[in-house]
Amino acid sequence: MPIRAGCIFLLSILPFTFVWANHTDEKYTIGVLYWSTDIPCQLVMGQGVDVAASDYNIWAKKTGHQQVKLLTFVAGDGEDGIERQIKQMYALIAKKVDLIIVQPADNAALAKPLQAANREDIPVIAYDQYISGGKLRSFISSDNYQAGYLGGEYIASKFDNNDEVKVILVDYPHVSSTVSRVDGFLDALTAQQQNYKILKTYEAIESVSGYQVAQKILHDYPHKSSIDVLFSVNDGAGLSIVETLLDEGRNEIMVASVDGDPIALEYVKNNDIMVINAAQFCAAIGKEAFLTAIDALQGNFVAVQKMLPVFPVTKETFSLYPGWHGVIPAEFSKPWKSTEPVWSGDTLSKIVLQ
Repeated sequence: MPIRAGCIFLLSILPFTFVWANHTDEKYTIGVLYWSTDIPCQLVMGQGVDVAASDYNIWAKKTGHQQVKLLTFVAGDGEDGIERQIKQMYALIAKKVDLIIVQPADNAALAKPLQAANREDIPVIAYDQYISGGKLRSFISSDNYQAGYLGGEYIASKFDNNDEVKVILVDYPHVSSTVSRVDGFLDALTAQQQNYKILKTYEAIESVSGYQVAQKILHDYPHKSSIDVLFSVNDGAGLSIVETLLDEGRNEIMVASVDGDPIALEYVKNNDIMVINAAQFCAAIGKEAFLTAIDALQGNFVAVQKMLPVFPVTKETFSLYPGWHGVIPAEFSKPWKSTEPVWSGDTLSKIVLQ
């Protein structure tokens, strides 16, 4: 996967050590805004925040350092969730919390609340999704471009370059992560010189919309071999689509997805139609968001952006992936054609924007 221009990256790792030095009985108040009540990987990210905060408070209590108090809210999915999260963020600003950690439900919708937090000098750390407008103290995510790219290069390895691969995209253009995944997927096909044609793009992000999209796909393309490949931007929708396609006997379609949901990985393991899943380290994202918040509150250096790697789970690499709660593994050589033949478990930290 090529490194994008316009920024400088440093490689780093994710230590879980505490080195801060304030001794006080006061507590930091951190507002935490979670997004989904339905998407499993996002729920695990939230658990990563909670566990990291609990572990930190145990350490801080033993050593006499400043503990934290979390004020948490959950937005929920859909348009109602977006509106709810806007109100929740304004409520945290009104409470004058020391810092806000947020998993945005929409890229643009939180721009005004973020700007309000900026005016009140309340630092905001976003994870999983970006906020367009205002200034974030830091942004923590998976390398979502890499997630799409891994899927695209693996799919390309399954076809002759001269074949025109007929592609369906299942997208969700409202958040930054899914946009980057589609970009990476298509860029990989191009980099591998794979001829392809996008038949149609549908929108889905969770199980209900995924099932609805699956029905539309079957209606629009009822004949076998009318679709070669389907790329889903996440397992929230992808699992419903895969299950529906299998129920209808459409096992000729190759599916690439993102997240690493345990059920989705079983499809990969069993050599069903899902051939690659770019799996996240969900708990590590939440953990890193919390540790970054502590660094920001302590006045320590904080990277503008940290991108954790995603792992390409295929039938060849299934045994190497430790799961959403697992430790990021060491590098390995990909058993398929790639512009970067070695997968690395390094985190990319963006420290300078040009």
